[in-house]
Amino acid sequence: MKFSTPQTLQSIAEFLGCTFVGDPQMPVTGINEIHKVEPGDIVFVDHPKYYKKALNSKADIIIIDKAVEEIPAGKAIIISDAPFDAFNKITLHHSPYKVWTKIIGDNFTIGEGSVVHPNVSIGHHVSIGKNSTILSGAVLCDYTIVEDDVVVGPNAVIGHSAFYYKKKKDGYHRMHTCGRTILKSRVEIGAMTTIDRGVTGDTIIGEGTKIDNQVHVGHDTVVGKNCLFAANVGIAGCVVIEDNVTLWGQVGVTSDVTIGENAVVQAQSGVARSLAGNATYFGSPANDARTVLREMAALRKLPGIIENL
Repeated sequence: MKFSTPQTLQSIAEFLGCTFVGDPQMPVTGINEIHKVEPGDIVFVDHPKYYKKALNSKADIIIIDKAVEEIPAGKAIIISDAPFDAFNKITLHHSPYKVWTKIIGDNFTIGEGSVVHPNVSIGHHVSIGKNSTILSGAVLCDYTIVEDDVVVGPNAVIGHSAFYYKKKKDGYHRMHTCGRTILKSRVEIGAMTTIDRGVTGDTIIGEGTKIDNQVHVGHDTVVGKNCLFAANVGIAGCVVIEDNVTLWGQVGVTSDVTIGENAVVQAQSGVARSLAGNATYFGSPANDARTVLREMAALRKLPGIIENL
């Protein structure tokens, strides 16, 4: 998320009530998660396992829960006892939650030839391009962008809050969602499909991609062009799916992996690691389909082999 007005390191630290190390006038232009950060951004880290990754990321300012002896050149730190809470405080201040009081929220735009059927709910800062159709019961949540020639099926939910929580002693605390959801041109979304909004970045469904009924796409996932997802596919957050990928029914994809261009994942497979493109996969965990089928054929012969020992 980019700030509407650039901040400084000192102003952010004072807003949080935290100490900092770095140039007080260092410009701060946005706030993002580790996988989305750009120069000028703030990122947070609250686990030693990820200190090095955060400090060496593209972010210029790191909210961290301990002092750091060696800060990389050109970077700064803000020291907080609760970096997750500090991150949430910033995002809530710059992108506050706004209650819906009408069927269509504020700052809504719609292009020529587009149709919104009855019983559609539309949040704030939503735009629909030309010749798109939003069918009855669909919900377009805040900061959803629908481009041209898109179809959103009945009861689909586009841009709901990210499934992102911090476990604390009193339970799970949600990270405030302030990113966007973008459906590129010629995308089709099936009935009762759900696509979560980016936490601070964008969830993107690429041009020409077709998604069946009852599919889920997690926050900050980026789907390429002309992909095909069959019913009951479930994709976690922060996944990259390149162009022309096919996921058949009930495929599950874990977070933070990449599926390469032209890959095909057969039904009921589980993707637990990144997959190279131009190949067909099957099984859980998904592997080269031909290898898995040979293994299954060999396994079926095992009882006969044992009997003849």
